[in-house]
Amino acid sequence: MPHQKDEPEIEYLRTYCLSKGVAGIKGLGALFRGLDKDFSKHLNYHEFSGGLKQFGVGFNEQQIQTLFRIFDKDQNGCVDFSEFLQKLRPPMAQSRINVTNEVFSHLDHTGDGRLMVDDLKGEFRKHVRRHPKFLAEEWTEEQVLVSFLNTFDTPEDIDGIVTRDEFLAYYSGVSSTIEEDCYFDLMMRSCWGLK
Repeated sequence: MPHQKDEPEIEYLRTYCLSKGVAGIKGLGALFRGLDKDFSKHLNYHEFSGGLKQFGVGFNEQQIQTLFRIFDKDQNGCVDFSEFLQKLRPPMAQSRINVTNEVFSHLDHTGDGRLMVDDLKGEFRKHVRRHPKFLAEEWTEEQVLVSFLNTFDTPEDIDGIVTRDEFLAYYSGVSSTIEEDCYFDLMMRSCWGLK
């Protein structure tokens, strides 16, 4: 997906988020969610600017204004969470999207386009029983599975249901840390039990 010429700030922000690990973008999303005091799923300039500063990005005021203009597509003075996170996500090669979709379909036993605890129960029972909180009898099997699903869930909408888009968003972060397409494919197939 080609970038507009005025987006070096987005590239820098993406790189900065990913330097914090696979969940860096999700972490910025969670911070922004906390700043959204009216629960509108939008940030005004003051909230957006404050969030970037709190996250430690190190942009000057002009760079923040440029970023805000890029993300405020309809020029209504607000940045939409979903659009922001979607644009910030690193692009993935089609082969990586294909294998990620294949894994999602493999896990989605009901075929409803959503992963929930019931989709994972049979698949992960042996892993759940080795989880430290399960072994310590602090969590039930279901609590372990819900915690696992929350890893993939959208920060502003943690509901215990993972959509295909949320799954792809998570793996776009993972993808950015893996150079070779064939290694990404192998890793996905090995982790999720695909041939």
